[in-house]
Amino acid sequence: MSVTINVNLDHTNYPIYIGNALIENTAEILSASLSNRKVFIISDTNVSNLYLHKLENSLKKHNIVYKSIVIDAGEKTKSFQSANRICNWLLENNIERSSMLIGLGGGVIGDLTGFVASITLRGIDFIQIPTTLLSQVDSSVGGKTGINTPQGKNLIGTFFQPKAVISDSNTIETLPKRQVLAGYSEICKYGLINNFEFWCWLEKNGHLVIQGDSKYLNQAVKTSCISKAEIVKKDEKESGERALLNLGHTFAHALENELNYSDELLHGEAVSIGIILAFTLSNNLGYCSTNDVKRIANHFKKVNLRMPSSISKNMKIDNIIDNMSKDKKVKNNKITFVLVRGIGKAFLTQDVELGKLRESLESINKTF
Repeated sequence: MSVTINVNLDHTNYPIYIGNALIENTAEILSASLSNRKVFIISDTNVSNLYLHKLENSLKKHNIVYKSIVIDAGEKTKSFQSANRICNWLLENNIERSSMLIGLGGGVIGDLTGFVASITLRGIDFIQIPTTLLSQVDSSVGGKTGINTPQGKNLIGTFFQPKAVISDSNTIETLPKRQVLAGYSEICKYGLINNFEFWCWLEKNGHLVIQGDSKYLNQAVKTSCISKAEIVKKDEKESGERALLNLGHTFAHALENELNYSDELLHGEAVSIGIILAFTLSNNLGYCSTNDVKRIANHFKKVNLRMPSSISKNMKIDNIIDNMSKDKKVKNNKITFVLVRGIGKAFLTQDVELGKLRESLESINKTF
């Protein structure tokens, strides 16, 4: 049984299918979108061994012509070099404007596939099949594509919406616990931005989501996707309200950059740390209470999310601040922060004193 959410934007709309055992039924679910088209699948070395054959078998059953490419897994793959390799492969295999790309993998594959789709032949339709919890609730929804550069994360990219998203909950069963927790950080974000009721639900049921209980996992993914879709509908190109979805991310991207996108800190782990730091900064500026910070920290610790004290004690605050100054939300040489006036009450501001920012970053080495 699956649930369908429709993302309705000004110039396009597309479905998100959420449920179990969906990958092996892709061709049936998307028969209208895939018939009479060449299909090009992009996956990575982690996912291909688990799910590529299921997707390919589905296409074979419906006589859909396809080709597949498998690239290295990991954040460092989200680069110009990888995009160039994929583009050349597509052109060498005679891709047409009527073709369809499918990204089968986590956030890296989704971002890469969307980016390549947006620039090849000036735009090729693509479908997202996210296989991590993080990508199911975040990067696969909303049409942001991108690659990383030495200067920072996602600084090169486009807004390009998929034709459909298939979120198969069964893929979570094969994820390492660390990856599940990384995705749960992004789920928490939606409650903390503007949905206090959802946050309270997570405090009560989050452990069941993390354990992979189908009922609670699908509910969490559904609520997260609806929350993101509603914000994207109001602000597709991130000129205002959509930036709220970056709660914790200004800190997170700076930390990831400082660690050279290594496996020491996964993106979702950086987000959980960034959320704590955003609440800490909000508290230092008088926007939210100390009890709010403690409440968030207590839940994060209870479910074993990464905390600021868990990362390297050798992190240089000056470097982190410099990385933050290169964030894509910088405007008029000022960093745009997503802060909170309480749980479920996020807002944007550039009015942050450097001293208060430094004070909050020093909490990296504190235990909450």
